[in-house]
Amino acid sequence: MSYYDIDSILTDAEKIPCTFQLDVPELGYLDNNPGQTLKAGARVALPLWLAELLAITSAGGSDDQTKSYVAFDLPPALRNDVVQALKAEPLAVPLRDQSAHFYSLATHMMDLSEEPELSTTLRKTFVKRAAEIALHARKLGGGAGKGDEGSNLGVGGAGEEFLRGLDEWERRLFRKAHDGTKAGKEWMEKIKKY
Repeated sequence: MSYYDIDSILTDAEKIPCTFQLDVPELGYLDNNPGQTLKAGARVALPLWLAELLAITSAGGSDDQTKSYVAFDLPPALRNDVVQALKAEPLAVPLRDQSAHFYSLATHMMDLSEEPELSTTLRKTFVKRAAEIALHARKLGGGAGKGDEGSNLGVGGAGEEFLRGLDEWERRLFRKAHDGTKAGKEWMEKIKKY
């Protein structure tokens, strides 16, 4: 991803539940105690970029050599009940309701956490949902001729309902699949004329 990629910036701004493992002076404002020390064990929601930095940075000192500032949990979008629902039926879970950048957040969290089944579940989810996205992209508004008027993005009726649950990666995939189908139909119409 590019430094200026807005989706990457928005993903890095997602809040991650963290537990401080050390006392940190002057950070009490994160726990509504301005000017105070943030005590070890305090649970705070931090942006992903900050949680990542604090989790991989270890505190200096002889007895704290291996202790990082925070330990983080998976974000609400990747809760156990969401992962279980994805295992049961990936098409039934509206990923946009979990996070607008669900896959981006999930891949970032896979790099940071040690959740072995998360990777498998997300891969199977993406494959199954991608097949459904391709099917919807072919059906919706891809007509190129003979009274087959379709919208240029395949939106309308069932398409709007379907698009509501897609995260940003899936929306881009839908647009590309739709545009590819539409361009293929236009090409076939041109070939038929000759």
